[in-house]
Amino acid sequence: MKKVLLVAGFLFTASLSLQAQEYKVITSVESIISSGLGRSRIINALEERDYKEYTSVQTNDDNTRNKSKRGDIRVKNFEETKLLNFFNLGGIRFQNIAANDAVISSMINDMIANGWELAFVNSAVESDGGEDDSQGIFITRYIFKK
Repeated sequence: MKKVLLVAGFLFTASLSLQAQEYKVITSVESIISSGLGRSRIINALEERDYKEYTSVQTNDDNTRNKSKRGDIRVKNFEETKLLNFFNLGGIRFQNIAANDAVISSMINDMIANGWELAFVNSAVESDGGEDDSQGIFITRYIFKK
């Protein structure tokens, strides 16, 4: 009887490790434009897309361009959570950064409570490119798995 329970426990544990993992990407975009201009948001897609539908293979013999339609790729159903901009008219606003941290922490804690694990975090900046460039964002991708 002990052997049967041991084998059953082993098989159950092995089956758990064979289950496919699911990943979810949530993105925060924070404006780093002076004077408080711009928009800052957390974006969470509520639709799925299969990348294979929008992928083409380029070869020496066939270099036909990818003819995927942007409208087919675009996600129309998504959550948009407002964040505060890093800057206001007076300059950098540390209270806004703290507020964004609190909102992002809440989102991460909610995902964890729903069975997701934060697997990776990637950040990038597109910042001021000179006097004529009034663009700037700080983007972070939170990659969850379960």
